[in-house]
Amino acid sequence: MIEVVLRAVRVDVGSSTPLLLLEEVGGNRVLPIFIGAPEATAIAYALQGIEAPRPMSHDLLGNVITALGAKLFAVEIVELVDNTFYASLRLLRGTEELSVSARPSDAVALALRVGAPLLVHDDLMNAEGQVYVADDDVDDDMIDDVDGDALLADLRSFLDNVNPEDFNQ
Repeated sequence: MIEVVLRAVRVDVGSSTPLLLLEEVGGNRVLPIFIGAPEATAIAYALQGIEAPRPMSHDLLGNVITALGAKLFAVEIVELVDNTFYASLRLLRGTEELSVSARPSDAVALALRVGAPLLVHDDLMNAEGQVYVADDDVDDDMIDDVDGDALLADLRSFLDNVNPEDFNQ
């Protein structure tokens, strides 16, 4: 497994779809994963430390895991099947390890809330990772530190302008 960090959350201009960029720790590859707008908002809230008056879904899941005497010790992005990424929540309850299937966006949102590391399967990173080489002459528009205010503005704009017909293309 390769440890990654959340490098950026962006809205892809071409598809108007939010995108996670997971960057390899100590390496030069990123794994791009398209996600839904609600999950991008939940991730932005976690990054900004925004706490809702009542638990959001990812807060609730973290609370349930804790109430059941378990701990999320890692999130693993494990495979890509038919253009869909799959992840696993790795839980520890006493000496028992449990694995729960999850969408990567939900898994990342939960990991950010509880401080669990993000991991990507070696084969997946080798197949889908994109090499990123910083070049002073190139505009670094795609990969940037996460700007939560800009992300929320992009998501609000997307939600204000999206039509149901946009998803039938």
